[in-house]
Amino acid sequence: MNNKIRFELSFKNISQLDDKLNFCKLNNIKNINIPCKGLIKKDLFNSTIKYISKNYNEFNVTYHYSLYHQYSKNKEKSYQEFLDFVKSSKTNKIYEILLVSGSNKKKNFDSVDVLAYLKRKKYLKVKLGIAYNPYLEKYYNISSERERFEKKISTGLINSIWFQYGTDIKVLQNEMTYLKNVAKEEKLNLFGSLFIPSKQFIARFKFRPWKEVYISEKCLSDLENFFDFTNDLVSFYKKNNITPVIESDFSSLEKLHSVYSFLENER
Repeated sequence: MNNKIRFELSFKNISQLDDKLNFCKLNNIKNINIPCKGLIKKDLFNSTIKYISKNYNEFNVTYHYSLYHQYSKNKEKSYQEFLDFVKSSKTNKIYEILLVSGSNKKKNFDSVDVLAYLKRKKYLKVKLGIAYNPYLEKYYNISSERERFEKKISTGLINSIWFQYGTDIKVLQNEMTYLKNVAKEEKLNLFGSLFIPSKQFIARFKFRPWKEVYISEKCLSDLENFFDFTNDLVSFYKKNNITPVIESDFSSLEKLHSVYSFLENER
């Protein structure tokens, strides 16, 4: 599994990005994801694409494109900027694009709208990844995720699904079964978010829970329980051919070894 896993990079400027890319290079990490959130948006996001394209050909890069964070002035301009991004993806050696609406969806400009728009561009041959949160209905009383997925998959533009992080494997199993039934004619690559538990992670999450990210009280109250769950999740990913995406910081040998120990010790 280790040669397939992906690592999401977090950085505040190009200098930090360069340090992390060099760390990846030294440790034979080839598959990286560049998020589009926090400081990594607009100018820094665009500069990152150019910098990696120019200086680091060895990486297999997936860029997350947040329609919320990349929105510019109006819908028309934002559509055009996204089209330009898609058209330039081959030139910039972008392995894959993960299209996300963002934490606050823009009216008439979320991933469902943009995919419908792209479908009308017959000349544009593109395949995109989409995010899916299995936990919205059970834990947040949001029942639209399945309907939104069906609209997205019907465009024929989707080649991968990226599962949001959460700590209920039974719910994840049910939703994965549903997705496979709906998209049984499609060849889809599956990816799943993975965090490495730590006391620091638990403290931060308790202080400021992330929007629509479900972590059970059982995991938050006991680090050993969180370790057990993480081993179970890694096993689930492996059995179901879901590629893990490491979202925890891994930029030291100690942290990287911690990641690999979970991936190697799955049940």
